[in-house]
Amino acid sequence: MGLGCKSLWCLFLLVWLVFLLEQGSARQHYYNVTRSLRSRKQLSGCNLFQGKWVFDPSYPFYDSSGCPFIDPEFDCLKYGRPDKQYLQYSWEPDGCSVPRFDGVSFLEKWRGKKIMFVGDSLSLNMWESLACMIHASVPNSKTTIARKTPFSFVIFEDYGVTLYLYRTPYLVDIVRESVGDVLNLGSINGGNAWKGMDLLIFNSWHWWTHKGKSQGWDYIRDGSQLYQDMDRLVAYNKALTTWANWVDNNVDPTKTNVFFQGISPTHYEGKEWNQPKKNCYGELEPLSGPTYPAGAPPAAAIVNKVLGTMKKPVYLLDITTLSQLRKDAHPSTYSGEHSGNDCSHWCLPGLPDTWNQLLYAALVM
Repeated sequence: MGLGCKSLWCLFLLVWLVFLLEQGSARQHYYNVTRSLRSRKQLSGCNLFQGKWVFDPSYPFYDSSGCPFIDPEFDCLKYGRPDKQYLQYSWEPDGCSVPRFDGVSFLEKWRGKKIMFVGDSLSLNMWESLACMIHASVPNSKTTIARKTPFSFVIFEDYGVTLYLYRTPYLVDIVRESVGDVLNLGSINGGNAWKGMDLLIFNSWHWWTHKGKSQGWDYIRDGSQLYQDMDRLVAYNKALTTWANWVDNNVDPTKTNVFFQGISPTHYEGKEWNQPKKNCYGELEPLSGPTYPAGAPPAAAIVNKVLGTMKKPVYLLDITTLSQLRKDAHPSTYSGEHSGNDCSHWCLPGLPDTWNQLLYAALVM
């Protein structure tokens, strides 16, 4: 922190240039997890994503006031959330225990490596969470942060570990054509920026449900055909298949580990948990039990189907059900950037810390 604006901009350009130059180069040293990452959920006979939430006074991992990376939209305590119980739940898988996140160990194992989150604002949520979790372990370590669109990064300089964020809500490209902005389901030129990473964590779904002025495009292109709209699940399946082909054609699994972050749910409709007059506002605790009354969202089935067709190993960080149980963990009205009631994103500290705890577990178990 503390670099002048001019110096920081130069560093930003230098970092961007370095990893672009490395895209096609062969590297000699790579960190490999002890078990190959698989597209199924099991690790050593343990399903990390089936379990329940338990009260745990050892949580949270960090204090939001001590983390320099949290955006106002996720900083619920700063913007007036009065309750704190939502901060003190840990995820307990059935039949096994999850190793507690150790930021120093994480930095040592990924020393000199590049980690990139690719996706929408839920990727931003998870990226900031991991940066805060690491920072809490090494609060005196020198860090550098740069925020641009679509590319941001945090460098933990004492370890040479860089956390990148690449914002692309649909994964596939939005291209300017004569008719306007076109969501091209078969184009993924943005993927050139994802090459050369040691760890990739992808995510996309949140923006596929947006319509009207908030959808971010004017038309959809599917091959030679141009549409004003189409069934969003059909479009999502086509786009995710394009992404899967990109991974199969561009990722060397001996050099790069790939995760796909499962579908992050919303809690605008209380009928989903049998309380039809409610939403996330005023919710103070998780749902009990291992299942969500409304079941999995349809997009989750598409993710499973597409991952099942891939040639390269991709680990599904299947956070959907455990997140559905956390109706209490959204910013709601306690956000510094979103007006109204935000039941889509998550407070920090909060649920995304568990996502990163499970990412950590998947890498070390």
